[in-house]
Amino acid sequence: MNPSLQMLAGHQKDLGGGFLVRRLLPTVARRSVGPFIFFDHFGPVLEAPGVNHDVRPHPHIGLATVTYLFEGAMLHRDSIGSLQLIEPGAINWMTAGRGIVHSERRPESLRDTSYVNHGLQLWVALPREAEEVAPSFEHTPAEAIPELQQGDATVRVLVGEAFGQRSPVSTLMPTLYLDVQLPAGGRLKLPPLAPEMALYAVQGALLIDDQPVPQQQMAVLGAQAVRLSAHEATRLVVVGGAPLDGPRHMWWNFVSSRKERIAQAADDWQAQRIGQVAGETEFIPLPETRFLP
Repeated sequence: MNPSLQMLAGHQKDLGGGFLVRRLLPTVARRSVGPFIFFDHFGPVLEAPGVNHDVRPHPHIGLATVTYLFEGAMLHRDSIGSLQLIEPGAINWMTAGRGIVHSERRPESLRDTSYVNHGLQLWVALPREAEEVAPSFEHTPAEAIPELQQGDATVRVLVGEAFGQRSPVSTLMPTLYLDVQLPAGGRLKLPPLAPEMALYAVQGALLIDDQPVPQQQMAVLGAQAVRLSAHEATRLVVVGGAPLDGPRHMWWNFVSSRKERIAQAADDWQAQRIGQVAGETEFIPLPETRFLP
């Protein structure tokens, strides 16, 4: 057994319309891993004709969203003019900075089609000196992501650097994000690639130094090499990076090192001052329970 592992089971959350996600971060037990402050796993879910899991326009500040699909498709639009079809294997990194508004909807080409959506949406907190940077959006297609064989594992280096490969995705802080597939009976020695790291079992269970990690649970790792093994074909992700440069306040879709900045963002969204997404007429209103700085 590895006594340094912290296990997180997560919980289900309904984002509306019966669209369920498993949320691993933040929790009372663990607020962040490296710069990652939010970790949602959605699907596999069948998107049948007539089912509406669209996410209407909503705002963010002080963070970057990182969207990654295993299956399916989503259409991203935002208030700086980005229009991007998100497909499996690509990394879509949206830096909110001082404020951005975006929507995620079913592509029109799939409106009358049944398909499966399955993926992860993570948030990273921006460094304090970069919390108010200009908003931006970067799409890195699947074919630009480095992929390699390491031991028995197939590893895609989504963000950061590992096993001699570096992702082209640009970040404002040291960040690590890997997509790893182990075959049945496969093994992988995972070195300490970042000061803080966690592993999440997306599909299938595995062992870390002979300690079981059930499917859809997260293991926060200590700063040492660990041995991964799988009795069944398993897909997992590794996230991490440098620790946050101080505490963060999070309320609704806003993140900041200053409580008063979150209160200001709430007022700005109430007055529709953060931005608009071209072609959109809907928006998600503020929660009824307001933030108290």
